Amino acid sequence: MSIVWIFIWTLAMVGAVVYAQYRIPSHSTSTTQSWIVRLMLVVIGVGVGFVSVSRYQGSANIPPVLAFLNGFGAAHVPAAFILWLKGRGNVP
Repeated sequence: MSIVWIFIWTLAMVGAVVYAQYRIPSHSTSTTQSWIVRLMLVVIGVGVGFVSVSRYQGSANIPPVLAFLNGFGAAHVPAAFILWLKGRGNVP
């Protein structure tokens, strides 16, 4: 895969991070709850990011920072999708 496509994919993953972190407070009942959810997503994202770096370190021509951001963003994609659905009013 070309580095350009990897960079574009990384931008999409970072977009999921930004969207999820931005929308969490609007679906939380308190600021404490929103910070707990944010912290959980960040911790899981860092873990998945490190796994991505170790997995793709020698097998692909992916720079480690892009591999980390892809893993970090992949942990946020489900949350971003759920928050998007909740924002549309389709999920209770």
